[in-house]
Amino acid sequence: MGVRVGIYFDMRNPPRWRRPWVEHYRQALERTEEAERLGIDSVWLSEHHFFEDGYLPQPMTMAAALAARTSRVRIGTAILVAPLRPAVQIAEDAALVDILSDGRMELGLGAGYRVPEYAAFGADITKRYTDTLSRADDVVRLLADGGVTPGPVQSPLPVWVGFGGPQGARRAGRRGHRLLSIDPRLTAPYREGLEEGGHDPATARQAGLMNVLVADDPEAARARLAPHLAYQLDTYGRYAVEDTGMDAPPAVEPAALMATADAETEAVFPHAAVLTAEDTIELLRRRADQVPLVEAFFWTSFAGMPDHLVDRHVDLLSSVVAPAAHALPSPD
Repeated sequence: MGVRVGIYFDMRNPPRWRRPWVEHYRQALERTEEAERLGIDSVWLSEHHFFEDGYLPQPMTMAAALAARTSRVRIGTAILVAPLRPAVQIAEDAALVDILSDGRMELGLGAGYRVPEYAAFGADITKRYTDTLSRADDVVRLLADGGVTPGPVQSPLPVWVGFGGPQGARRAGRRGHRLLSIDPRLTAPYREGLEEGGHDPATARQAGLMNVLVADDPEAARARLAPHLAYQLDTYGRYAVEDTGMDAPPAVEPAALMATADAETEAVFPHAAVLTAEDTIELLRRRADQVPLVEAFFWTSFAGMPDHLVDRHVDLLSSVVAPAAHALPSPD
């Protein structure tokens, strides 16, 4: 098939642009159904707790709902914060979603970073990286040897580990896990880790998030997106330092985001680009040349942005970008 293309939900519903929660979640389910009809390959779900905008707190619950409403798309977590849950709970939840979806589950595990989340679940944030790897190891074992019942449809069920630095990528490789990042800087340490762990480097697989909005008119879309992206960046900045004793970074001004636009870079905004479908395909082509790329998924929405931008973005990803990506080289 080449490279798969997916959409990514964090379910933010910011106070400034808030809609009723029932409507918000119903729209996400309907949007996924439409994206599947148009040709998208997957849907991925994120996790955070206690955000003012209601960031998705339980991705496996949402995954089960999506499994019941779709028939073809892969359903993944990017990421489930692994140290907040026992391995047996993660394995049972993953197996059940795999059954409900008839074998379409992709389990992505990561460490998270928020002190209040770890405190609420009684987990030790200072051990989050080692705990994430041990959870991944235990989940793989439980799913493979009948350690949970009922077991998954897939054998093996794909398990991914998401780390953002070279040390984490190397550790993931040593364990033989798939890497949930498409940062080209992590490919070499990841492959080195595979070799160190006695795994064939040719088994390297990477998938991950691309911070791109696809639009017919990127310049106009940037102007509409700026306040939503500023809000999103502000919340990440504030929540990352909560209960750490560190100061939050200065608030992001939408006008400053517009001032940083640079059509020659991949990041037109900090942490996000607004591109045509053709430029997005070219970006995917470059990334497929750099990493063992299996899949790239894209934000469905940046923090409550207008529906017409979201719908057109999903339409272009599904009907234009995905078919072109299927022709790109991939290790699968």
